[in-house]
Amino acid sequence: MDKKPDMMAAIAESLVQGQASRVRELTEAAIREGVSLRRILNGGLVAGMAVIGERFKKEEIYLPEVLFAARAMKAGMEVLEPLLAEAGVKPVAKMVLGTVKGDIHDIGKNLVAVMMKGSGFEVIDIGIDAPPEKFVAAVRQHQARLVGMSALTGMTMPAMKTTVEAIEAAGLRGQVKIMVGGAIVTQSYADSIGADGYASDAALAVDKAKQLLGG
Repeated sequence: MDKKPDMMAAIAESLVQGQASRVRELTEAAIREGVSLRRILNGGLVAGMAVIGERFKKEEIYLPEVLFAARAMKAGMEVLEPLLAEAGVKPVAKMVLGTVKGDIHDIGKNLVAVMMKGSGFEVIDIGIDAPPEKFVAAVRQHQARLVGMSALTGMTMPAMKTTVEAIEAAGLRGQVKIMVGGAIVTQSYADSIGADGYASDAALAVDKAKQLLGG
């Protein structure tokens, strides 16, 4: 039976405050006290990032606060991830994530990576300026079920379409759901290039991913 439910609230609140070292300490303490890994993940880390996501959507906080919270979540995940793997906890699904060719922005991508990992996905982050063939190779190697593409400028948005076409040409389109996002990307653009989903921020990306996978 899990102990100290108030500790989960403390983890969540410390994450909301962007206190990375405190989140790490509380995560380690919860593990020592025998709280289940899933409870720490969902009741502490994910719950905290959900608050951040809601506040960001309502413009109650801004990007710096989100980045501090993401760093705090990463600190907790660094403690949890090896233990989850050791315990044989299966990821919800594997996701290949990258910023498309020609684009070197990574803040949004990194936020999505943190949120997806915290929600139980295995994220294969292929970085920035990723050409279509890099996405294709990663999907094939890892047998991913999701692809996430980010672009922040109008000049690099066409690379999303090229990447979708490359995945189709490789015969992998049937195995993956493709999501796109970025400051300039819209739902109508996602529809026009044949993407399966669009999310305007990292919190919504998690919701959309689960929806696309039917869970």
